[in-house]
Amino acid sequence: MSEGSQLRVEVDDAVLRVTIERPEKRNALSRAVLTELGQTFRQAAGNQDLVAAVLRGAGDKSFAAGGDLKDLDSVRSRAQAAEMADDAKRALDAVRQFPLPVIAALNGDALGGGAELALACDFRVLAVHARIGFLQGRLNISTAWGGGIDLLQKVGLTTGLWLLAGRDLVGGERALELGLAEVVATQGETLDAALAPVLAAMRRQAPQVMRAFKALALGVAGGLGRAALERLETENFADTWIHDDHWAAVDKLLAGDSS
Repeated sequence: MSEGSQLRVEVDDAVLRVTIERPEKRNALSRAVLTELGQTFRQAAGNQDLVAAVLRGAGDKSFAAGGDLKDLDSVRSRAQAAEMADDAKRALDAVRQFPLPVIAALNGDALGGGAELALACDFRVLAVHARIGFLQGRLNISTAWGGGIDLLQKVGLTTGLWLLAGRDLVGGERALELGLAEVVATQGETLDAALAPVLAAMRRQAPQVMRAFKALALGVAGGLGRAALERLETENFADTWIHDDHWAAVDKLLAGDSS
């Protein structure tokens, strides 16, 4: 971590690891933290050696407890509120638009704005005790950073509105059932142990292939038409086909090595 930073940023065996380092504040998302998150993901986007990114919070209680209410106390006018929301959206969009899969590793609860950050990621791996809660209604506010949109698109209009209106905390099997989590650690299993096979699978992919997969997913999410998506798919396929990694894999397969 650089001086003044509230994030720990590391690259570990082709994986970008970003940790929010504010455990004493339950990893609350101040405007400075959000700005740094956006900058971090934008700067790392050009690293051609990466296959994935992992975002988590420090400690074992909170992934992110929402917006930092002390920091946001000065946001009083309508214009200030709209500016804050737009700035935060840009930060979370850097996560959403990251050219490789981003995994939210929920070391603890993701609440309010923290739930929005978790939903901005492509996948969620939860510690056994971790929960996701869109609790904005407890403060008599709505979602602001794009997370309400992500939730409704992820789980559907009826279920999404139910979760927003009911202010439910969702974890464990329920999170898996709703599609809010891809993996939940079992009792006694650490978050790192639950995350390990997910990262192992991604590390078996070539970086340029992972970028092609994410680009197609972003195209579909962005509403590109069929023709545009097919052009994108063809371009990415052609790029990966002529890559040396493809021919090395073909040579191994023809030699009888299926690993």
